[in-house]
Amino acid sequence: MHRRITDKLVIATHNPGKLAEMRELLAPYGIEAVSAGELGLPEPEETGNDFRSNAAIKAIAAAQAAKLPAFADDSGIVVDALDGAPGIYSARWAGPTKDFSLAIARVERELRSRSPSDKAPSAHFLCALSLAWPDDHIETFEGRIDGHLTFPPRGSKGFGYDPIFIAEGMSETFGELEPVRKHQISHRARAFAKLLAACFDGH
Repeated sequence: MHRRITDKLVIATHNPGKLAEMRELLAPYGIEAVSAGELGLPEPEETGNDFRSNAAIKAIAAAQAAKLPAFADDSGIVVDALDGAPGIYSARWAGPTKDFSLAIARVERELRSRSPSDKAPSAHFLCALSLAWPDDHIETFEGRIDGHLTFPPRGSKGFGYDPIFIAEGMSETFGELEPVRKHQISHRARAFAKLLAACFDGH
């Protein structure tokens, strides 16, 4: 039995790009959303070995600290030719300053060293969204979008690895897409649609 959300929740992220995207996804549903950063909540150590585990760690920590339902995402890019890397380490590849130009350069460098002739290496974005309550009840939903990588990076409208990812059937990178279009098809939007159907009243 799914539990419902009706009024206020915490978005358990300190990433401004993710925060903006999640607020846009929530905006039509009358849910008041406050971020973990605005509440001064610490970032828990992500010790899980997959996206679901890390999303749950963040959601539970925020729900218990804020005494409110909390919504957390763990997501990243999975590159087949890199044996699934960077995967759950997608943010860590950007270093302590969260400089994703460094992360993108590392992806390109490692791809060139392994498969220099592959001009469109396959990859997918994966997102796990967890919704936790202060009593430790938790629900997790996953979304995925497949595509390939392109270099050099293109576009400045997204964040993270968006400028090098082209979804199946598209010619623009996620960094070139208008946010409204990206929110219709992204891995986060697909996970959110599942969460919405299960946990939000009247939708």
